[in-house]
Amino acid sequence: MSDAIQPPAPDQAGDAPNFDAMARDIAEVPAVEVIVTVAVNLMSAAAVKLGLTEDGAEHKDLDEARKLVHALAGLLDASTTEVSSFHAAPLRDGLKSLQLAFREASLVPDQPGQGPGEKYTGPVYG
Repeated sequence: MSDAIQPPAPDQAGDAPNFDAMARDIAEVPAVEVIVTVAVNLMSAAAVKLGLTEDGAEHKDLDEARKLVHALAGLLDASTTEVSSFHAAPLRDGLKSLQLAFREASLVPDQPGQGPGEKYTGPVYG
């Protein structure tokens, strides 16, 4: 992936994003790259909320993790025909890992097929 997706740049005065420059930058980025970037951001945020980082329990929030994993599953399901298997396979593997981590972190695990994102992926078993 390239570094083409950048945060908003301040305008000449330095106090507001330069949306014209952003539009020009994003226009050069292929749709697949935008989809993959969003998916990776959702995966990273879900991992943090699942407590899978160094600080672990400090940021753990299973309610937030459920939402992020569900959104990731929906994005991957919706973009199946748009993203090549080269990109999709590792994203699906990452999603399954997050779903399993969610199941392990839950005090009362969801029934198979009822976990986050399983509406899109089907039941996930360890």
